Amino acid sequence: MRFRPCIDIHNGCVKQIVGSTLDGSNATENFKSAESSDYYADLYKKNGLYGGHIILLNAQGTEEYEADKKEAEKALSTFYGGLQIGGGITNRNASEYLSLGASHIIVTSYVFKDGKINYDNLRKLNAEVGKEKIVLDLSCRKKNGKYYIVTDRWKKFTDVEFNKSTIENLKNYCCELLVHAVDIEGKRNGIDLELVDILSESSLPATYAGGISSLNDLSLIKMHGKGRVDFTIGSALDIFGGNLSFKDVCTYSLSEEKL
Repeated sequence: MRFRPCIDIHNGCVKQIVGSTLDGSNATENFKSAESSDYYADLYKKNGLYGGHIILLNAQGTEEYEADKKEAEKALSTFYGGLQIGGGITNRNASEYLSLGASHIIVTSYVFKDGKINYDNLRKLNAEVGKEKIVLDLSCRKKNGKYYIVTDRWKKFTDVEFNKSTIENLKNYCCELLVHAVDIEGKRNGIDLELVDILSESSLPATYAGGISSLNDLSLIKMHGKGRVDFTIGSALDIFGGNLSFKDVCTYSLSEEKL
């Protein structure tokens, strides 16, 4: 169980937002940093926090996305090989991001087209960079009592239910999963234990995000995730304006890695 830190970039700035409010260049902000992305990348590097992720929150093809990308390049060069990146990734630009220093590329919308899993696009990605460089973002929301994968900055429901069967169908195309509990992401009101339970049965390494606000939440993730589910924290951390000590989280994570 490891701490996987994040750098979320929106409109060219490092921010923490309420995920369910994201609408293009607009979003409810929990925090807007005065620091650039390389500041956080350097912090993570100094603390040995490999495997964190950068997420570009604007839509590909917009001026804002290009500003996000320019900002992300600072972090990638600062912590070369230490961070994953997602947001607007396709088979056409995946190799570029790896060459800029990303350890892995994170993909959602390119793989989930018209509400379905697009296996042709998955195969194109595999041919371009190999499954060992691909992380699938299976972030989801609940509808009618079930979790469904959402795309396009978490606004569109797919027809793909998030469950053990879906994970098994995708394991030959990626090396790990990133899963945001979108309905609670950024709200700091506690975690989605039902979702963590599903991830605990995954045959792939998985990172959970959403609602973490205390060290007690981390203990719950450890218990429900059977020690196999990693975690990321955004808005709750003091480095992003929250009350949870980044230093304490690092200490907790290090103690878990030594077990």
